[in-house]
Amino acid sequence: MRTATAATALMLVVGCSHQRAGGPPRVPVTVARAEQRAVPYEIVATGTVEPRQTVSVQSQVTGVLTRAAFREGDDVEAGQTLFQIDPRPFQAALDQAKAMLARDQAQAQSAVLDAERYAELVKQDYVTKSDYEAKRANAEALKAAVRADSAAVANAELNLEWATVRAPISGRTGRLLVRAGNLVRANAPDPLVIINQIHPILVRFAVPEQHLPDIQRHGRSRLPVLVSPSKTDTAFSEGLLTFVDNAVDTATGTVLLKAEFANRDNALWPGEFVNVRLQLYIEDNAVLVPAQAVMTGQQGTYVFVLDRDGTARSQPVTIERTAGAYAVIAQGVRPGDEVVTDGQVRLVSGAPVEVKGVAEPARELEADK
Repeated sequence: MRTATAATALMLVVGCSHQRAGGPPRVPVTVARAEQRAVPYEIVATGTVEPRQTVSVQSQVTGVLTRAAFREGDDVEAGQTLFQIDPRPFQAALDQAKAMLARDQAQAQSAVLDAERYAELVKQDYVTKSDYEAKRANAEALKAAVRADSAAVANAELNLEWATVRAPISGRTGRLLVRAGNLVRANAPDPLVIINQIHPILVRFAVPEQHLPDIQRHGRSRLPVLVSPSKTDTAFSEGLLTFVDNAVDTATGTVLLKAEFANRDNALWPGEFVNVRLQLYIEDNAVLVPAQAVMTGQQGTYVFVLDRDGTARSQPVTIERTAGAYAVIAQGVRPGDEVVTDGQVRLVSGAPVEVKGVAEPARELEADK
């Protein structure tokens, strides 16, 4: 019995000594390699899509609408017929104006001939000077009537032309606000239809005023702008910065900017909110680590770097900025260093680790190169 007890005690002592010799258990972690590559310097903002132009189409004349020559939501070209208002009243007014013009032209021509004849007669004292003056005044009055009639004809022609309502710009039509048979009035407060020009289209966004010097410094050429509907979307529409406001908004401390996009695939729609990335320049040879590798402590930011002996050490780092899913390191990490991206909350400096996986490079940065 004593021999069995002694043997058991000996086994426990040997087991404990083996556990102490093996040291603390290794912490499972995921790592990534610090990389050096060209990275765009970007300003991130939230923007709103807006049409390049918006036109509220209204009628210039009052009449009965006889036809809508498009379907709501159609793309239309500048000059294309949109609506037809009954032209008969305007054609009748034009015919009447032309008739009055012809009558007054004939009378004016006769009055001019009379005035010329009286001018010869007054020289020979066959008529009085007052008679000649009357004839000349009558001729001038009739010539003025002809000019007024000509203006009336031009106005009638314009009204007849306005009876056909045409698209002032190319763009996408909205919902149809009137139908055939409705009486439309000249310059009514409600438009007949609204046209938005979406090829090209604009995105309006604001950036903090501290970025203004960088934008002015690098904005000699038209800066590229990328937009997407969501932060996780990898499909970007590419455009160019076209407008920087001439004043800072004192209420928000921001500067309004606009970028123009071809939008051939209709990916951008008026009123839509989008994520904006304004690229100022490309920073060559930037050192990158995944953003999740960076920790914040009482002494500042740091990462865990793997040493050759299989342990992780805490390394203070200086973060210059973030670029998508990556952090750009100004100081503290060199290209090729392996940093812990997952499992670092269980680490202390010098702790042994077991690498369970390697993080993949960020795809969006590969696309930006």
